[in-house]
Amino acid sequence: MNRQQEYSQIIKKQAKRLGFLACGIAKADFLEDEAPRLEKWLQNDFHAEMSYMENHFDKRLDPRLLVDGAKSVVSLSYNYFPSEAQQEGTYKIAKYAYGEDYHHVIKDKLFELLECIRTEIGEVDGRCFVDSAPVLERAWAEKAGLGWNGKHTLLIQKQQGSFFFLAELIIDLELAYDEPFTTNHCGTCTKCIDACPTQAILPNNQLDANKCISYLTIELRDNIPTDFKNKMEDWMFGCDVCQDVCPWNRFSKPHNEPLFQPKENMLEMTKRDWQEITEETFRKVFKKSAVKRTKFTGLTRNINFLDN
Repeated sequence: MNRQQEYSQIIKKQAKRLGFLACGIAKADFLEDEAPRLEKWLQNDFHAEMSYMENHFDKRLDPRLLVDGAKSVVSLSYNYFPSEAQQEGTYKIAKYAYGEDYHHVIKDKLFELLECIRTEIGEVDGRCFVDSAPVLERAWAEKAGLGWNGKHTLLIQKQQGSFFFLAELIIDLELAYDEPFTTNHCGTCTKCIDACPTQAILPNNQLDANKCISYLTIELRDNIPTDFKNKMEDWMFGCDVCQDVCPWNRFSKPHNEPLFQPKENMLEMTKRDWQEITEETFRKVFKKSAVKRTKFTGLTRNINFLDN
């Protein structure tokens, strides 16, 4: 075993100890195949009003522009599939937002992983990323051998499904690199495309954010267009439809992360409870939650849109 292989094994062992579902490593390089795809997606305005997606185009494609001397991209997945879901007949929240905000929970683990690397290997510089910087995380996860991009544009892992977060460590340490995942196991299945209530999932693994319920209920700051009336299937924050129907998610297993446990009584809340929610209750229920991103005014806007 050479030094790079030894270092890679250390990182993967520590990642497993910290609770990560999977860990793969790719060489920090220019994402040549992704460049034309990203450019076309932006040109088609499929990013809707998320203008920040147009920024840092070069950095999205080359991690060496994000971290000086970057040699490796360590891709990690972290399970969030819950053991219990909301009751039927209520306004729905995407499963990833049941507990505490994943950005903070996972970033703390990434910092700990980076410290472990420095302790066991030596002086290593790098940065931690959790869905909050110009990093094409699904492309890097595929390149690191974690899984393949499904037709709903989310990464899928065999025996795990897709209910997990992705995160990255970009470091200036040369490592042994995993083989990229090159086989798409979706085959002729189109369940996610067929089930999408707003027809947001397009052919060729593309998503039109203008029609995506997650975008409409979280990112969109204006009023939800009336075209989507009676098409939202009671989703008030995010949407899980394309994942819920995916056959690969029959392999999803409940997570073991205490911080992702649902807030007390949240799963039992009825439509009436949500309709009558006050700003004080919102702050209490969603303290440290990703739902805070839409703010109280955004959540009530979504409920009113579904209700009227």
